[in-house]
Order: sequence, then structure tokens, then C-alpha cells
Amino acid sequence: MTVPVPTSPPRAHPAGPPPRFEVAVVGAGAAGLAAALALARDGVETALVGRHAPVADGRTVALLDGSVRFLRVLGAWDEIAPHAAPLAELQIVDDTGSLFRPPPARFSASEIGLDAFGWNVESARLVETLRRQARTTPGLTLFEADSAGMHRADGAAALALEDGRSLEARLVVGADGGRSPLRTAASLRTREWSYPQAALTTLLAHDRPHRDISTEFHTRNGPFTLVPLPGGHRSSLVWVTAERAAKRLSDLDDAALAAAVEHQARSMLGAMRIDGPRGLVPMRGLSVANPVAERLALIGEAAHVFPPIGAQGLNLGLRDAAALRDAVFSAREANRDPGAPASLAGFARTRSMDARLRGTAVDWLNRSLLTGLLPVDALRGLGLVALGAIPPLRRLVMREGVQPRLGAPQLMR
Repeated sequence: MTVPVPTSPPRAHPAGPPPRFEVAVVGAGAAGLAAALALARDGVETALVGRHAPVADGRTVALLDGSVRFLRVLGAWDEIAPHAAPLAELQIVDDTGSLFRPPPARFSASEIGLDAFGWNVESARLVETLRRQARTTPGLTLFEADSAGMHRADGAAALALEDGRSLEARLVVGADGGRSPLRTAASLRTREWSYPQAALTTLLAHDRPHRDISTEFHTRNGPFTLVPLPGGHRSSLVWVTAERAAKRLSDLDDAALAAAVEHQARSMLGAMRIDGPRGLVPMRGLSVANPVAERLALIGEAAHVFPPIGAQGLNLGLRDAAALRDAVFSAREANRDPGAPASLAGFARTRSMDARLRGTAVDWLNRSLLTGLLPVDALRGLGLVALGAIPPLRRLVMREGVQPRLGAPQLMR
């Protein structure tokens, strides 16, 4: 049975005090939706603030095993699963031309007891599925308007909306993206950086089956990655290369771009054709020194921005969402205010460490490909050789890549 979602009339200025919630999540992307659903499903009166804008086509996300577990608990995975492809194996090919070029390295999810490291799905389908779930979840009130600002009220935070409405919450969750207005207004210190690269993204059809193998070529200009999509003969492309080269590739017609992709992929999947829209993603990063402030916790790209390498960005954002849910419930059990500094201290500590470790790994890999220094090439090559030759080390790295063993949120275990 469909449960009606309580909403206020647009552009209304109701008499009386604004509605009050335990938690208000600002941002209707995947991380914000997941956080709101995780809280509301267990009885936390939650508001979700943000326009349900269209999601750009042509981008996919590789949802790692922990994220899939989380989505299953939220009741969304059954709808997503038929449109997702398993990533049963990962293959890394060194194509840098280095003197220390190692042989291809192959990693199988079966080695760590999984059917797949994760599942690749189009981003638009993921977000639309979560939005449908949000519209029918009891205890979750949708305010489909952007936030116009936040200020502290009596024992709560007050949010003004651009359509004239307002609401209050004991805790506000900032899931409002890489340019987060909430983060800026709270004066949280950030570190930003960029790379002399861009990522070309699109969807491909190809003659040969991918056999559920994700292949990543390490080139001197960045990673070139083919990730399986359902059907066996479709994949998503993330081609990281120099900015000018990426722009030149994006301007090619479909036939010329498909030929360039096939050449870069060494024809391993046979003839290619473009099978979806294209995207051109700037290569940038962002981190916050502390993801919390008074009555505010940041998750997703409001707290960290990753270049599209290694499938870490959204998976980290979903861990943020699941960890936030744990922090709110710990505060409840201790009869503490969920927006108080003591209630958010553990969340801030664990999420900062997770983001820092993942960010450092992605940054080091990308920068190591861009340099021609022989010692760096040798170190990267020796690392891949060691992973191939030492099974316990390989299994440890695979497990940590899929899901950190320490501090994993309850709904991802």
C-alpha cells in the first residue's frame, strides 16, 4: 500500500511554528537519499530537503559489496539488481611504456568469498530508485525545494527554503554536493586540488563479451577503465587523460570515438560503438578538516570529492550515510541530543580517517601515472607484482578495497 508523503503547499507561508524534525537531510542525491531512508526506516522523524532534479545520463557507479548490503537493507536493491552487472574480476594492465612494466594483474572476488566485488549500474537508475523509495517511506517528509540557509534556533537548527517554507531539526545533514552552501556557511576548512586531466565518460557496446571482468589500463595520462554493464556486450567507459586530449576526444563523432576507444583497449572487446551520451568530468579533489559543526554533519561530496578513479567516491558517501545513521542511534540510546558535539565526535573521527586513507590512495595512484620518474614506476610495478605473487596480501588489499574491516557501519556488515 502506498503511504502518502506529507508535504506543505509550495510557496506557502503557513501560520504557526515551522515543522520540527529529529534530522533534516539537505540534498536529494544518492548519499542524501540513502541517509534519509536509513534514518526514517528505523523511526527517526526525518525531512529530506532538495529538488529532485534530473540525473545526467551516461554515468555509471560501481557499487561495492558494502554499498549493496546497505541498499538491500533500505529495500532498494531488488529494483536495482536486474539493471546491474556483477564485477566478478578486476584486471589491471600497465600501459605506461615504463621500463618496470609488470605483467597484467588479475583479482577475483571468489578469493575473498564474494560473487562480485560490486555491481555496476547507471547513476540515473540508482537515484530514481531511491527517490521512489523515499516517496513511500513512512516518517520521511519530502520538501522538494533547495535550502536557502541555516541558522541556530532554540535547541535546533532552522532551515529556510527557497520556496518560502521553513523547518527545524535537531541535526542537519549536509549532502548538498561538492560546492556545498552549508559547508561554506559553517566556515568548515577545506583543502582543494586539481589535476591536469579530465575524464571522458560514455556507454559502449562491443562485439566480444566482457565476462563480468572490469579492466583498467594504467596509461601515462591516467587510468582508462572499462566496467561491465548488463547483457554481456555493454560496458561503461571512464577515460582519464590530459585535458586537451579529453576535449578533443569528446568532440569526435561516434564512429571516430569508438575507433579510438577500441585502439586504446587493444581491441580486447572487439569492435566498439557508442551506446549512450557522453560526459566530460573535471579531475579535482576536496577534503574537509572536520566534517561536523554545531548541529551539522557533512556526507558525500559535501565532505570529500574524489576524481572518478577506483570506484571510491559514491561508495565512501554511502558509508558516510550508514555511519551517520549509527551515530544518531547511538545518541538515542544514550539519551543525548543527536546534534551535540559529543554525539558527532565519533562520526567525525571515523569518517575523516576513511576519507583520508581512500583519498591518499587514489591521489597517489593518479600522480604516479603522470610522472616519468623511474623510482616511482618501479615502486608501482613492484606493488602490482607483490599483489600477484603473495595471496594473503592480495586478499587483504581486496577486502579493504571493497569494505574497510574496522569501523564498518552496522547496515553494511
